[in-house]
Amino acid sequence: MALKRYDAIVVGGGVNGLTTAAYLGKSNRKVLLLEKNETVAGLASTEEFVPGFKCNTVMDSVPWINDQVVFELDLENHGFRFASPNTGVITPDGNGKNLTITSDPYETSRSIAQFSPSDAEKWPAFCNKIAMLTDFLEPLYGMMPLPIPELDFSNLLSMKPMLAPYRKHGRKALVELLRTLPMSMLELLDEWFESEPLRGTMAAVGIRHLNQGPMAAGTAFVFLHNHIGTGGSVRSVNFIDGGTKQLAAALESSATSVGVEMLIGSEAKSISVNDGAALGVTLVNGEEVESDCVVSALDPKTTFQGLVGNDRLSPQFSRRIKNIKMRGATARVHFALKELPNFVGLHKESLKGIVSVSPSLSYIEKASDASKYGRISEEPWMEFTVPSLREKSFAPAGKHVLSATVQYAPYHLRGTDWQSARHELGSRVTDVLEKYAPGFRSLIEHQKVLTPADLESKYGLTEGNLNQGEMMLDQFFFMRPTIDSAQYSTPIGNLFLCGAATHPGGGLHCTNGHNAANEIIKHLQSV
Repeated sequence: MALKRYDAIVVGGGVNGLTTAAYLGKSNRKVLLLEKNETVAGLASTEEFVPGFKCNTVMDSVPWINDQVVFELDLENHGFRFASPNTGVITPDGNGKNLTITSDPYETSRSIAQFSPSDAEKWPAFCNKIAMLTDFLEPLYGMMPLPIPELDFSNLLSMKPMLAPYRKHGRKALVELLRTLPMSMLELLDEWFESEPLRGTMAAVGIRHLNQGPMAAGTAFVFLHNHIGTGGSVRSVNFIDGGTKQLAAALESSATSVGVEMLIGSEAKSISVNDGAALGVTLVNGEEVESDCVVSALDPKTTFQGLVGNDRLSPQFSRRIKNIKMRGATARVHFALKELPNFVGLHKESLKGIVSVSPSLSYIEKASDASKYGRISEEPWMEFTVPSLREKSFAPAGKHVLSATVQYAPYHLRGTDWQSARHELGSRVTDVLEKYAPGFRSLIEHQKVLTPADLESKYGLTEGNLNQGEMMLDQFFFMRPTIDSAQYSTPIGNLFLCGAATHPGGGLHCTNGHNAANEIIKHLQSV
């Protein structure tokens, strides 16, 4: 049975799908959004994981959100706001001292000085250097990648916004950016700092959601990616008031206010294609929805291998999709606790921010070694927070929730599977937390482990990769996700991508959805 026809169908109700749908609705297009789960939000979900206890399921904080999206979609009037203040990152060194990184470079310098006066002196200059390098990247994040196969002079003119940072910082700064991008975090930090807690805390930003250690080439690029839009604030931490889901709730409210229709709990079975062009979507229940274009917020492998089908793809494009590197290695562990743990040397206010178990760069590199052999790290790298200290609704009175992001937990395990290894991962995370908070294990009422396999099953993320494809230089800009689908359009006519697999990559910043919407609106105006 055919449903009514739409100008656009958006498949996937994460923040990018919602952003694209809202912009298309705002342009007076008739839009339908499909979401297979019972609520929209995707990686911005907040849920009750055991009766009485809630958590931000996948992401606790965001480094940045696209200001243009916040303003143009009026998200603040739809309920979105950042919690204040910026609470920063704390790294215990394991010997009773703590490194504290905040948005105030001078306050941070004082904390660094207890480990290295030399590093403390260099910190403001390092922050200025990162601000300068991200100045060059920020205009790039807001533009459509160059169509390399059909590159002409008019395409080069689209790079005009890149002239502003060039005029501001000069040629030497641009050369410095090109020198820095392919560096490992080890190489970058060797040029600046000597104290291990600082090196570990910085290195952690370069490997976030990657199956790479800080000695891998290109992790300096990931470090810069995670500082876009932060105004030069290094290791910026922003929590969303009410939980991460409030970002998705504001986007949903904005979208519905401009007429976007939503079918929640409705999974797409296939994208209908005829004569090389998308015609609509068939749902799992057999219903068909027709549209002038289809927009997928899902990753490329799910979209093309799953919904479209390899038989509809050219051999060359099929090979490129197959070769996209996923390799998820990030897990989440949530604990429902009887009371607040006593972390040695950390006061209650510290636990409102992010605590990084990054005592040294070599600690993270050692944790990553196990992943190379298909094993879970014996001593995982992790960052955790206690969201119930910020959000009283997250736990019953006197009790608390601790949520940890954990690496390395490779999707492809050797000699076992995730159904068997789930308990092992939870136990190893608990062992690490026990070292920093003696008695932690006795406080656990319940724990929930989200493995890469769980992330794949629940959110359609191939191999559990939170970025819908590794965030490395060979999968960036005009090569993200492939050279012939980097402009949000694809070789399948009327089929577009808007998820984290597209430029500029992973995170909850909404820029992918914004950029994709601009291209789709142009397309709809031309048909």
